Amino acid sequence: MHCGSRLCKPKMSASRCNSFCRTGWYVLRVPIAKISLAVALSHFPSRCSARAYGTGGTTFGSKLISTLPLRATNRRVFGFAFLFGGGVGLYQTIKFSFQQHFAEDELSNLPNLQYGIPTNQGSDLTFATDLTFTLYQYKTCPYCSKVRAFLDYYGFPYKVVEVNPVMHTEIKWSEYQKVPILMVEGKEIVQLNNSSVIISAMKTCMIDKERTMSEVVQYFPRLPSTNAWGNEVLEYTNKYWVMLNEIKITEVYTSKNARKEEVRWRQWADDWLVNRIKPNVYRTPAEALATYDHIVREGNFGSVPFAKYGGAFYMFWASKLLKIWYKLQDDVREDLYMAVNEWITAIGRKRKFMGGDKPNLADLAVYGVLRSMQDLEAFYDVMENTKVKKWYLATEKQVREHGGRNLCR
Repeated sequence: MHCGSRLCKPKMSASRCNSFCRTGWYVLRVPIAKISLAVALSHFPSRCSARAYGTGGTTFGSKLISTLPLRATNRRVFGFAFLFGGGVGLYQTIKFSFQQHFAEDELSNLPNLQYGIPTNQGSDLTFATDLTFTLYQYKTCPYCSKVRAFLDYYGFPYKVVEVNPVMHTEIKWSEYQKVPILMVEGKEIVQLNNSSVIISAMKTCMIDKERTMSEVVQYFPRLPSTNAWGNEVLEYTNKYWVMLNEIKITEVYTSKNARKEEVRWRQWADDWLVNRIKPNVYRTPAEALATYDHIVREGNFGSVPFAKYGGAFYMFWASKLLKIWYKLQDDVREDLYMAVNEWITAIGRKRKFMGGDKPNLADLAVYGVLRSMQDLEAFYDVMENTKVKKWYLATEKQVREHGGRNLCR
């Protein structure tokens, strides 16, 4: 794949980081009499220099610059500028290495993005056939945790492939370069992307066994959208809805309001709860370090020496920006407590789960998101300082014991 691809960006950022830092350090430590800008730039790789000036050739501008001596004042400016460039390069490397853990459902604007790849259009891939499932994931990703909770609750046996967040080696075959990806294989092979689409499509096929998976994925079309950062993306429509006819709806849901309630809280888990987890797991330097220690231990990173400390450092500061962006309180824990208690209040005292006696898709989504914090300080604080513990343990038991195995099968 060419060097402009997503897979090459970490390598490019790391290379530029190294080049900028070496040049900056050289400018700052070598005596003034022995240095000019041309000498300084000779320590910068030619390929990067070509990128910086737009061409690899020698121009009048570059000749003029090469004759300028570095005076004491502008020497410091150039030196610190290059060191700053190295820092930006390191930030980009960290960003491309780790941003996936908390942004998996935001779709890239890929030209030929596909949500289903049937290999045999005429076959009958329904839940009446023997199917195998392969989940491509990051273990610590909240969205991947949602999909695992769904598969475990309904008792689907599945294989897990842990994806390297830097190189994406395990999913190079896919145009869609995010996780989770669920491959459903039977008489045909269908690729499901996006955690909410995976869950909605699977549940639709479980209930309406006359439909094939290839037919069901057509109910989740992709439309251009703009994300919170102003970037154009492709977003799935209907992704929180189990696509059923009126007869099936009355069989599955106690009321139309119950269906709408499930949709509302599934979306809330993605748009509200996840965004309060991010600033909390990086709230302090110690928590940020513990989080990345957990991520690196659980994930498939290969040899990324700066993963733990570099990631923790930058995400600690990034969490401060997230706090401003999401307009959180000074103590972001309070916002997380409020969100979790809002969920428990919505369930009420008369229900064990949002779904009644058994968890519904909203229960599984919220549980999956909270479970992604497990073993971290924020998780234990939530369990001790909110009303969620009883519900969480009950849902955990249902998921662990495959409580939905006999439902809709």
